[in-house]
Amino acid sequence: MGKYRILVVDDEIKILDLIKTYLEKEGYSVITASHGKRALQLFESEKPDLVVLDLMMPEMSGYEVCKKICAASQTPVIMLTARSEEVDKLLGLELGADDYITKPFSLRELAARIRAVLRRIERQLDGKAPEGGGEGILEYEGIKLDQMKKSVTLNGKSIPLTPTEYKILALLLSNPGVVFSRLQILEEVLGDYYEGYERSLDTHMSNLRKKLGDDPANPHYIKTVYGMGYKLGG
Repeated sequence: MGKYRILVVDDEIKILDLIKTYLEKEGYSVITASHGKRALQLFESEKPDLVVLDLMMPEMSGYEVCKKICAASQTPVIMLTARSEEVDKLLGLELGADDYITKPFSLRELAARIRAVLRRIERQLDGKAPEGGGEGILEYEGIKLDQMKKSVTLNGKSIPLTPTEYKILALLLSNPGVVFSRLQILEEVLGDYYEGYERSLDTHMSNLRKKLGDDPANPHYIKTVYGMGYKLGG
């Protein structure tokens, strides 16, 4: 694949310029927007491979932009937020974002997270997607995942999942009863591993359990194997 195109959205022009300069030195093609409406226009016209999105913007918030992007495509989104409250991070991930970084952040860390997501895209394009990335039907005790339609139902009722939640569930459904370490899930589903992603994984797992109706104290579907990782049932 040629040079990746990244859309960076932030209402702080200084931050936009810093990110653009740094990422261009890293070899990326970078387009920028300082507000949500312009971001959506550029998303439609430029078809970026990844979006770096500030959540707290005037007029149209980053949450609204994220929701529209994730509803219309599988384009990965990395959120930028000045807020540290868990509820804000959870809401962004619930809308479909792949990861978040809390301001202030280092440009080196941002670049590392971008590389991780893009490596995952390359693996999928090369036909090396994680297990469960085929075109069949995966089922387990009322859960049905249709890989052709990219849909999930629970006892016949549609369950809306974010792209990352879908990939995690597909991986677990492909191997019921098998324990996957956090490292394995991060590498298989998100494309790479580093410490910063672990916070996001916890939130993705929590969101996925809620959507499946799992009791956090005694989950039926996604179970935590302490000191080892996660497994489906068993």
